[in-house]
Amino acid sequence: MKKIVFAVIGVFALVSCNQEKTAYVDNTVLIQDFSQMKETEKRFNKKSEKLKRTLDSTAMAFRQEVESYQNKMQSLSAQARQEEEAALMQKQQQLQQSQQMQSQALRQESDEVIDSLITKVKDFVATYGEKNNYTYIFGSNESANIMYAKEGKDITQEVLKALNESVK
Repeated sequence: MKKIVFAVIGVFALVSCNQEKTAYVDNTVLIQDFSQMKETEKRFNKKSEKLKRTLDSTAMAFRQEVESYQNKMQSLSAQARQEEEAALMQKQQQLQQSQQMQSQALRQESDEVIDSLITKVKDFVATYGEKNNYTYIFGSNESANIMYAKEGKDITQEVLKALNESVK
């Protein structure tokens, strides 16, 4: 009888010591609904629109130059036409390179800011987990890394609320 009591106590002790607190967050929701991410998206959308207007304006000015050339090309000598066409082609290439460089610079800036925000979220979740005695906080996304979780294990909204409050 003593052995059974000790065995039962031992099992309870092991079970109670091995209680790990786990939960998960939906990474997509956490990132998309993070207030700083929304602000960043708005800021870069405005920058992108401004760049698009500038590029459109430049392209329109170039088209006007081409139309001007087309209107007067009949009155030009063959050599003058070749020179103007070469100048227009060179200008077109320069404009395309400039557009690509400006678009690429904006994309790179956006990627760097977004990467830093993602790192900020990851660090926040780690700190949140430590403060709230979690052993694990898993991340889930569209590819369904977590196929099943008990109800109550999704702490996305409470982490999101704490995250957004931390930046106010």
